[in-house]
Amino acid sequence: MAITRTNLFGKLNPSLFKSVESATTLCKLRGNPYVELVHWLNQIYQQQDSDIRHIIRHFELDAERLERDFAQALTRLPAGASAISDFSYHIELAIERSWVFASLECHQSCIRSGHLLIALLTTMELRRALFAISPVFEKIPLEHLSKDLGYIIRDSGEQDALAGEATLSGDAGVPGEASMAMGGGQSGGLAQYTTDLTALAREGKIDPVLGRDKEINTMVDILLRRRQNNPLLTGEAGVGKTAVVEGLALAIAAGEVPPSLKSVRLLTLDVVALSAGASMKGEFEARLKAVLEEAVGSAEPVILFIDEVHTLVGAGGNAGTGDAANLMKPMLARGQLRTIGATTWSEFKRHIEKDPALTRRFQVLQVEEPSEELAIAMLRGLLPVLEKHHGVWIMDEAIRAAVRLSHRYIPARQLPDKAISLLDTACARVAVAQHTPPSELMAHKFGSRSAQAELSLLEKAVRFGKEDGRRAEAIEEAIAGHTEEAERLEQRWTRECALVADIMETRSQLLAAEQAAEKAEAGQAADLQARLNELEADLSAVRGELPLVQAEVNAAVVAAIVASWTGIPVGQVLKDDVSAVMELPQRLAERVIGQQHALTCLSQSIQTARAGLADPQKPFGVFMLVGPSGVGKTETALAIASQLYGGEQNLITINMSEYQEAHTVSSLKGAPPGYVGYGEGGVLTEAVRRKPYSVILLDEIEKAHPDVHELFFQVFDKGAMEDGEGRQIDFRNTIILLTSNTGSDIISSVCADPQTMPDEEGLLTLLQPALLKVFPAAFLGRVTVVPYLPLASDSLQNIVKIHLQRIADRAKANYDITLSFSDALIQHVVERCPVAETGARMLIRFIEKNILPKIGNAVLKRTAAGRVQQQAGAMHIGLTDNNDIEIMMQPEEPPSK
Repeated sequence: MAITRTNLFGKLNPSLFKSVESATTLCKLRGNPYVELVHWLNQIYQQQDSDIRHIIRHFELDAERLERDFAQALTRLPAGASAISDFSYHIELAIERSWVFASLECHQSCIRSGHLLIALLTTMELRRALFAISPVFEKIPLEHLSKDLGYIIRDSGEQDALAGEATLSGDAGVPGEASMAMGGGQSGGLAQYTTDLTALAREGKIDPVLGRDKEINTMVDILLRRRQNNPLLTGEAGVGKTAVVEGLALAIAAGEVPPSLKSVRLLTLDVVALSAGASMKGEFEARLKAVLEEAVGSAEPVILFIDEVHTLVGAGGNAGTGDAANLMKPMLARGQLRTIGATTWSEFKRHIEKDPALTRRFQVLQVEEPSEELAIAMLRGLLPVLEKHHGVWIMDEAIRAAVRLSHRYIPARQLPDKAISLLDTACARVAVAQHTPPSELMAHKFGSRSAQAELSLLEKAVRFGKEDGRRAEAIEEAIAGHTEEAERLEQRWTRECALVADIMETRSQLLAAEQAAEKAEAGQAADLQARLNELEADLSAVRGELPLVQAEVNAAVVAAIVASWTGIPVGQVLKDDVSAVMELPQRLAERVIGQQHALTCLSQSIQTARAGLADPQKPFGVFMLVGPSGVGKTETALAIASQLYGGEQNLITINMSEYQEAHTVSSLKGAPPGYVGYGEGGVLTEAVRRKPYSVILLDEIEKAHPDVHELFFQVFDKGAMEDGEGRQIDFRNTIILLTSNTGSDIISSVCADPQTMPDEEGLLTLLQPALLKVFPAAFLGRVTVVPYLPLASDSLQNIVKIHLQRIADRAKANYDITLSFSDALIQHVVERCPVAETGARMLIRFIEKNILPKIGNAVLKRTAAGRVQQQAGAMHIGLTDNNDIEIMMQPEEPPSK
């Protein structure tokens, strides 16, 4: 008599029968064409009290590895099928072999999952398939399992009854598709496509959330409404929208919510998994509808959290028709389904706000970027988690540095995300340095190997007469130097590692002693403290100023990470703001020549703002630099950016001559909704949003349209501007410099005679009528006008000296050549360049056109002669008797002219 499929499946016990049904549904949800062995084993394993679970625990196998292997095996299956074709051959073979073992060897009337596992291990074809799913099964001793199966599964919850006997139908039949998608007592949709945040919170798998009590309380108020009880969290990426929801889950788990929310399950909906494999029309909608209906009908109240909720608009169909958001509207409107959404403000404006019906279902809750003080408190809450994960000690100065430096030097991201990332990386670097050789040591080892390879090639060339061998000595010296330094660093690194390990161990013992209640431990604590002080002194003596291994995460490590991410030198990152501001007058005077009054005015205003005495809601300073071209206005902006903001890369320059039309206002702040370019950001607002600590140079402001002038009123007054997408852009940490040539003729004429030149107040009075013709009084009242004077002869000579010195510095750095310049040459440059119209720019142009090419030609000749970088040289640049520029190579004494 032929064995039918119905007879085979009828031999399964109820648990196995349901697991086959569940495997069938899982196969359909994933879009796989056949119900495979991995589907079935995965669903059996999901049953917490199955035979296989007991076998795994008995042999102490890696359960987590097994779950990962199941997940990976499922992802390897082909997907995209609209319907299930059939059960795979392996499933029918497995049931057949299991029945043989259960009936003949164990004398049972039904098949248990333990029988199934033995059948899989004893049948060659099935064993290969089983081991391909997970190598964990290879560790099961088959002989031991077969002999002691009854003892191993003695506490199993599986029944020794046929599936048909345990159902009212009297015939189990073949498993269908209307069953659970996952085991463990949860129904298919929610278990398959959601993650229970409240369960994770109770298990301690969610990091603590601090500083978001206001947002969490507001969210609770919204959730307790009868209607429109759906909060929508909006904010920039990285401000902590998901953390607010996790904070609510922690509050629910701790019972710190109103009674009506204490029994709620907060589930995160995985939209990506929901749409994966849904290739046929209507498949995605069916999955989502099943999840929503299951959430509404759940015995325990359910709140769904949908991250990136804007992805539901248009998902599954055209936006506004059959898409996922449209399916949710009725349930959201009736208050049946409480949902928390999260999205960025720009995505909200682009996708959700366009649908008024969907927008009014949600209550928008803005999650702002925390202040530096609040971000520091948030990071302190994460301190135990980070210390436990990395096995390091984090100092409070590292937390403060992570927040302060990330806020200043990583403007493209938001607090607290960027500070957490920075501190996490610093912890990883400290932990790695305690076990991995430092980069300095590896660099010398690499240099030694590289030099060895070069020496080998050179020796071959000498042997064949292609080289004379004079370079060999230099290479051998380099190898010896690298080897010696590598040995020294390796000894030092080994010593530092040992001391750091002792310090960490002593700290742990000291903390344990201090926490002990017995008074007898007090003496031990004192001894340990003395031991710790001794070890730290030894470590400080060994490593000097450049440690290879850190005993803790401190501000210096954080600054080094910032320097490696941004390219800004560590010294500049750690530079004290107060000292930088106090040194500002001297640094400006070194770069900007002949404008002492202007520099004093700028420095005093900036120092006042840095002292916290100016209006904190305004930018650090708003200055209009008025004067002729080429007198140092742009150089002032560059100097301020270098001294106060970490480098000239933090100078935002906007040529206002490009904004002479009224409609160009939108280019600065961003196009409004409905216009071309909406969502792309404005030239000014986007630059400041990415670099909130910067100098803004608005060049040739007089050429901009009057409507553009009015755009800056709010910036100058309130330190903020709303961009085209409705975001508030913060200008409070910027210095705004406006340059203008308005009134240049007045300045040049009244300053022509130093004897009759007016003082600063008198000059401003003379300029006022000319400025009022171009700028409205309301505009001038919001800026500080700083006049720049024409350059005197001695100032021009100093400018020439500065630029020639820069050329000399480059020659010294690149070629080890010392350049010197005669005084007559400097005077000649000044006399040859009229500065009435172009200022100092003509001087620089003359140097680049007439002097620099001659120096470059001389350097190239030395290069061709093979003398560069072999011996130091000198060049003197002066004038001939005919006032021609000449270069003298290696003069013993520079001539007087």
